[in-house]
Amino acid sequence: MSHRILAIDDSPTMRGLIARALQAGGFEVHLAEDGADGLKRLVDVAPDLVITDINMPVLDGFGVIEGVRRDPVHASTPVLVLTTESGVDLKARARRSGATGWIVKPFDEDALISVIHRVLGV
Repeated sequence: MSHRILAIDDSPTMRGLIARALQAGGFEVHLAEDGADGLKRLVDVAPDLVITDINMPVLDGFGVIEGVRRDPVHASTPVLVLTTESGVDLKARARRSGATGWIVKPFDEDALISVIHRVLGV
């Protein structure tokens, strides 16, 4: 069974890079263009893991994390932050919001797949 991943990023280029890497890793990939779009897709996709950028229009990554954690069905779904940001304060805020992990862009495809496998226990 393929694990479903919902990847949320406002950059079409980044969504393409993430999709290619995850599909090559054997995952079923669903994409959203901002945080609000991502939370709308959460119910239909029922992802095993969510990947979100932080800086996005409409709803940022912190809002995504908090929205996932508020949803009783998805409250325990792992959420990885994939962003260009690397500040200690932002990482701490993401952890407090309920993020499972933090990956800095640009990302190494093999490292991303490895982190996902570790988080999903596969």
